[in-house]
Amino acid sequence: KSKMMVLDFVTPTPLGNSWGLGGTCVNVGCIPKKLMHQAALLGQALEDSRKFGWQFTEEVKHNWMTMTESVQNYIGSLNWGYRVALREKKVTYENAYGEFVGPHTVKATNKRGVEKLYTAERFLIATGERPRYLGIPGDKEYCISSDDLFSLPYCPGKTLVVGASYVALECAGFLAGLGLDVTVMVRSILLRGFDQDIANKIGEYMEGHGINFIREFVPIKVEQIEEGTPGRLKVIAKSTKGNQIIEGEYNTVLLAIGRDSCTRKIGLDKVGVQINEKTGKIPVNDEEQTNVPYIYAVGDILQDKLELTPVAIQAGRLLVQRLYAGATSKCDYVNVPTTVFTPLEYGACGYSEETAVEKFGEENIEVYHSHFWPLEWTVPSRDNNKCYAKIICNIQDNERVIGFHVLGPNAGEVTQGFAAAIKCGMTKEQLDSTIGIHPVCAEVCV
Repeated sequence: KSKMMVLDFVTPTPLGNSWGLGGTCVNVGCIPKKLMHQAALLGQALEDSRKFGWQFTEEVKHNWMTMTESVQNYIGSLNWGYRVALREKKVTYENAYGEFVGPHTVKATNKRGVEKLYTAERFLIATGERPRYLGIPGDKEYCISSDDLFSLPYCPGKTLVVGASYVALECAGFLAGLGLDVTVMVRSILLRGFDQDIANKIGEYMEGHGINFIREFVPIKVEQIEEGTPGRLKVIAKSTKGNQIIEGEYNTVLLAIGRDSCTRKIGLDKVGVQINEKTGKIPVNDEEQTNVPYIYAVGDILQDKLELTPVAIQAGRLLVQRLYAGATSKCDYVNVPTTVFTPLEYGACGYSEETAVEKFGEENIEVYHSHFWPLEWTVPSRDNNKCYAKIICNIQDNERVIGFHVLGPNAGEVTQGFAAAIKCGMTKEQLDSTIGIHPVCAEVCV
């Protein structure tokens, strides 16, 4: 029976934050993000509820610390659960930083700086990514990243979010939903890599709900005006189009400008594992094997693969079953559904319209689309015609559905079901012959 060891170490953020077992998703990603998004949705529901007959007189306020403590308590219970699971499976767990030092050998360094060497027959690299910094004066000293936000021990106050990634827009969205003054500074386009028609609708919706956007500017310097929790910061930014300089004052600056793979400081050069020099990502074959046969890799660090938790879990599970249980199934990286938890949620599966046009030619695809108004929004008369769905079909292949996009409440719940149908090769005719459930948002798709 094989012996198994896990090395797991979080290098603290510039502000000194680190966390327990479970990686980005559990500690500083999907889990706290969705819970804080839910906190913001509850605020909206509270507002809507008056029209539905709920009467309350007292002023309604949000307490940042209550929310953060609740979220962190839940994350703590997950960390504990993983720890117990490893123990039950007799996996040796070391909270130490691992790096290759020679063939089949890693060095593990714990937080006290104690080093140990370990050898193994096989290795799996699943180190993930960490937020990128701008490389400008004051960024690491005064700005925070998503790694800091979910355990921030004070309400961030007036916040500048720098970036146009889904991380940027999700965080900006829930902060605004909790009643904070939020500005998003965007270098160029929103949600690069996602369907741009939908991305722009998300931007419009957020702007219509009190989030300010500063477009085509990048910060060049962050200064501290006043210390505190939060303090006051001055941000100086420069136009990407010319020499125009602007400045603004904020309590908190959140950088969400992308993430870098944790592959450059783990000794890959010592064992000859190739990485993409520019991106730090690791190319692997269809069995997640690197160019060094005994070393495998999964997750966000893979070149040309999706950076999504369930994809990493699936790839890891299937890899282990191939290596140790005689299975042959490989991870399918096609038609993976995902959701962006912006105030108006965006679920997608398959190609964006841009990519579909690029791959199949404009004349070979048909796009069906529709705006819709959730029944729940009619009584509070909220946001008519802001929700939207579109289906992209390949005309040459019996109008097979190659792209599914929905912008509206519970987009993830809606998308998950349709993703199964797309996986089974659904055509537009089959979709049209599916009877809708009335009244739900998802029926717009059938």
